Amino acid sequence: MPSQIQQEFVLHFGEMGSRWGINRTVGQIYALLFLSERPLCADDIVEALRFSRSNVSMGLKELQAWNLVRLRHLPDDRRDFFTTPDDMWAIVRTLIAERKKREIDPTLTKLRELEMQSPEGSDDYALNRMGELREMIEAMTGFYDEMNKLETERLVALLKMGSKLTKIAGTAGRVLPLRKSKG
Repeated sequence: MPSQIQQEFVLHFGEMGSRWGINRTVGQIYALLFLSERPLCADDIVEALRFSRSNVSMGLKELQAWNLVRLRHLPDDRRDFFTTPDDMWAIVRTLIAERKKREIDPTLTKLRELEMQSPEGSDDYALNRMGELREMIEAMTGFYDEMNKLETERLVALLKMGSKLTKIAGTAGRVLPLRKSKG
């Protein structure tokens, strides 16, 4: 049975999961696995969360489809056990990659298709706006691709450096007006 602190985290994660586009049950299953020191089988999850066996099975399948849980087999036990990666950065990288694949890539594909199929002079304003959006998404995904190539240690150092630079510059949370040079 999860401790009080674990129960609060599991409940919160379920609530947040619904805001992130996964259902509450899946979020709670993931949170339980994330906090567990040992791999858990479906029966362990059913007992801890008081969910139906079918909800747990469906939740585990969804988490496997997102590559967020790992299947484990224990000696002398025929059941499937599940765990999350130990490396927090591996989890974050997986989440970002899966969201990109499911949300960003289809949007980028659709924008490109619309730009290619539209005849010259038809709805120029809308096409220009879609082109601007496509360019921005391409720039962001290019940046993501470059950051994703970095080793974790370098990525962490870069993020920490960016945070320090923001503090040094004193611009955190403020928009500074552009000044025209006098001349």
